[in-house]
Amino acid sequence: MIPATFDYHVASSVDEAIALLQQYGDDAKLLAGGHSLIPTMKLRLAQPGHLIDLGKIGGLSYIREDDGAVAVGAMTTYTTIMGSEVLGRYFALLPEGTALIGDTQVRNRGTIGGSVAHSDPAADMPGIVLALKADIVVRGPNGSRTIKADDFFTGLFETALQAGEVVTELRFAKPHAHTGSAYVKLANKASHYAVAGCAAVITLNSDGTCAAASVVITGASAKATRASAVEAALVGQRLDEATVAAATANAAAGLEMLEDIHGSKAYRAQMSGIMAKRAVLKATKRA
Repeated sequence: MIPATFDYHVASSVDEAIALLQQYGDDAKLLAGGHSLIPTMKLRLAQPGHLIDLGKIGGLSYIREDDGAVAVGAMTTYTTIMGSEVLGRYFALLPEGTALIGDTQVRNRGTIGGSVAHSDPAADMPGIVLALKADIVVRGPNGSRTIKADDFFTGLFETALQAGEVVTELRFAKPHAHTGSAYVKLANKASHYAVAGCAAVITLNSDGTCAAASVVITGASAKATRASAVEAALVGQRLDEATVAAATANAAAGLEMLEDIHGSKAYRAQMSGIMAKRAVLKATKRA
């Protein structure tokens, strides 16, 4: 498996990467960690004429607290995220979910920005980012802008990124008190991609009832998707096992389900409900 011929460019800055994207247009692809793009190129499912490597750009790998939020640079690797005390303190599902991605080699090279920009329906990070309602900062020919996670993932391998734009940072608002989060998935045994998974963030009132819920299904449909009906069914309730089971039973309702050798639409729908129940109960316990 050998990729088609391409020209390799090493960008020294975000502005240079943007300029190269403008110069080569649709014939160019950005290279972050490379664990999605390179296999696709080796299979010749993608044949870009120009590959723009972001790995030498300084200042895109960091985790820092900033004005009520935690900012994560787009080139921050999964391994760095897993080891972050700050992220673990505020967002348990972020290092927890990252630990379930691929294997050690993948986690050492893969980046949060690359996964978000790729928007693979079976990837873990888009669902986690959506559940945490992150702000995604991008820069392009017209400057920087911020895109809400709910508006970012638009379809199968599709995002709200415009031509020439690069993801530079993700910002996660610090949670309210009595907030817990969790990520669980049914993984493909070979690839570790999600056949069906769920990211959940639960905030409880002082009386133990649910004040807010963010529940996202990944792996089962064309993109990471918010389970709005589940969220509505949880808010205002005491989240015991029976209540959560009832609320999550039809977690896949309204989703554009995928079907392949790893699972039928019906199987993925059933597993989505089971994963949602487990994630919500786990997040509630942590809250």
